[in-house]
Amino acid sequence: MMSVTLSTAIVCLSIIFLQLSECVGQDYPFMNPSLPWDVRVKDLIDRLSLEEMVLQMARGGAMKNGPAPAIAHLGIKPYNWNTECLRGDAQAPGYATSYPQALGLAASFSPELILKVANATATEVRAKHNYFMSVGNYDDHTGLSCFSPVINIMRHPLWGRNQETYGEDPYLAGLLAAAFVKGLQGDHPRYIKANAGCKHFDVHGGPENIPVSRFSFDAKVEERDLRMTFLPQFQACVEAGTYSIMCSYNRVNGIPACANKKLLTDILRSEWGFNGYVVSDEGAIEFIMMAHQYTSSFLDTAIASVNSGCNLELTFSLLDNVFMRIKDAVHLGNITLETVKERLYPLFYTRMRLGEFDPPDMNPYSALDLSSVQSQEHRDLAVEAAIKSFVLLKNLGDTLPMDLQSVKGKKFGVIGPFADNPSGLFGDYEPHPDPQYISTPRDGIAKLPVQVSFAAGCSDPQCTTYSSEEIKALVKSVDITIVCLGTGITVEMESKDRVDLSLPGSQATLLKDAVESAAGRPLVLLLFNAGPLDISWAQNSTGVHAILECFFPAQATGTAIVKILMGSEGANPAGRLPATWPAGMEQVPAMENYTMHGRTYRYFGNQVPLYPFGYGLSYTTFQYSDLVVSPSILRPCETLDLSVQVKNSGLRTGDEVIQVYMSWSNASVPVPRWQLVGVQRVTIPPSGSVKVSLSVLPRQRAVWTNHWILEPGKFSIYAGGQQPFQVIKVPSNVLQANFEVQGEERPLSTC
Repeated sequence: MMSVTLSTAIVCLSIIFLQLSECVGQDYPFMNPSLPWDVRVKDLIDRLSLEEMVLQMARGGAMKNGPAPAIAHLGIKPYNWNTECLRGDAQAPGYATSYPQALGLAASFSPELILKVANATATEVRAKHNYFMSVGNYDDHTGLSCFSPVINIMRHPLWGRNQETYGEDPYLAGLLAAAFVKGLQGDHPRYIKANAGCKHFDVHGGPENIPVSRFSFDAKVEERDLRMTFLPQFQACVEAGTYSIMCSYNRVNGIPACANKKLLTDILRSEWGFNGYVVSDEGAIEFIMMAHQYTSSFLDTAIASVNSGCNLELTFSLLDNVFMRIKDAVHLGNITLETVKERLYPLFYTRMRLGEFDPPDMNPYSALDLSSVQSQEHRDLAVEAAIKSFVLLKNLGDTLPMDLQSVKGKKFGVIGPFADNPSGLFGDYEPHPDPQYISTPRDGIAKLPVQVSFAAGCSDPQCTTYSSEEIKALVKSVDITIVCLGTGITVEMESKDRVDLSLPGSQATLLKDAVESAAGRPLVLLLFNAGPLDISWAQNSTGVHAILECFFPAQATGTAIVKILMGSEGANPAGRLPATWPAGMEQVPAMENYTMHGRTYRYFGNQVPLYPFGYGLSYTTFQYSDLVVSPSILRPCETLDLSVQVKNSGLRTGDEVIQVYMSWSNASVPVPRWQLVGVQRVTIPPSGSVKVSLSVLPRQRAVWTNHWILEPGKFSIYAGGQQPFQVIKVPSNVLQANFEVQGEERPLSTC
């Protein structure tokens, strides 16, 4: 009797052991790394109840809405999708290296730099994630799925989120977006380091709050502008392999973006072949009903957004959110179970490619630890990135660079609300570095062998209270004045548009007081802003000797500025403006008008801006020669190859940004005046020369009728360090060559 009982017990224990084994997922196919991804993902999803599927789609974050919950019977842990990685690990617990804000990175015109910054960011995101998982922390910003980059077009100079973008040109934004995606996701053949999420899809570029709320705004856009301006950079992002797209708050021609089948299914998936997941902007799905009044209930909203192509809902800390109605919609027959499984598929596929369901020792990224966060390599990259982002707008009589020996012992005055204001130097979505690594302009200049005096003049960037006498007295007492002005997030950021192009508050008065008090002694203006500023007075004043656009350089600000001011090795400014600076408000169209007429350099018309897109000076000069295009006569589907010789005709080593533009002579539909079709940033020593080769693809010549077509006709190519035919221009020349496309009109899709 005892032996039978023992036998039974052993059998029972064996069964329990097997069940426990299954409970933690050890024997399930989705945990088997030797199986194909598709098999594993489908196996996992097929083991979920409808309630479990709904929770995975409804818990995109943030705060109480996240994380996506654990699935205990499968051994699946929670996962938080809500992570920001715009230029460093933003908003995550603990310190992180902070790189220049995105618009500054765009000014580098360097995909190579963007890739390095994105990859360094991913390293820190992954390292911190590994730590968070080791201690069971699944809070906001602990995951590996980044809501970055922002690739909306900077279509209006007063939009509050201009700082997060890559500027006004679709080609440049697409080039940099692709570099960011590749850098962030890494080059491992099996695993991604962190996953990118390009946003905000689409036709999103203001208003934030002036004159109406972004939550209810209807962006009315012509199909040609949609295709030629607002979509190309997102297609480049998809082609680079992004795992995610975020749909935007606004409506597009009456239909909310997060319930827009044309955007999320017809274009994104059917035309471009996107296989990743679409996540809503935070609260965007609730606003389909609550702000747009497009639907009448959360149930109708869930039906509209899920069937249109949205996979994951990100909410304002809402537990009982829209996607919690998916279960009801399935039971009512409004959403099929198969559709739910299709929407869930890319969520778990992404987590698998991040390595969550494989043994950690298979994934090299699992070995990253906190020692890589704020490493010396990353801090050095922050300095390099800041230097490469600066744009020299003015330099009378070669005021810059200063000679270190000549300024030794002299008195420097560092003034203005950004002179010693660490919080003003970062911009929005900023990572938080250890304070010991933050350097302000005052800090940087104080490391020179000079005497430094400081006066803010204003208590904050809004400069509503200004101490004129403080500024005048200080400037009169020094030999060289560095004026630090701009905007900062108290003036422009998400949810906050600007009302005009002016320097905030009394900043313009501060500058004029400083110029008057300097009485001709050297005065350099540093600008910390994103959207263009009307600094016509400073540009025209002989008392402002140099102007340096710094954007929001973040932690390395002071270190980078001093290197530029002194012309240190590798610190010759070569940033170029990624957006047109209007000469005044008369050149600024209405924010809510989404036609491209009069907007960006491509459609600016005959107006003369204060500074054109692509503009930026150097401490040296360049000369272009020998522009060759081949073939000069080509068929519609052929690629145009070109080469140009660039010589450094000055006395200093410097980077040059070669810009290639194209114009149409006889297009059948409205097209840009000219458009950027090639960019390359190169370093050239004095008297050195490089031959740069680029290709113009057929798609760059395509125009939109009711589809993309390639037309025969005559075209021009311009190669130089700037746009052709500018009133305000750099010293180098621009070359022109012509080519002709012969043959019958062809749809681009047939090439």
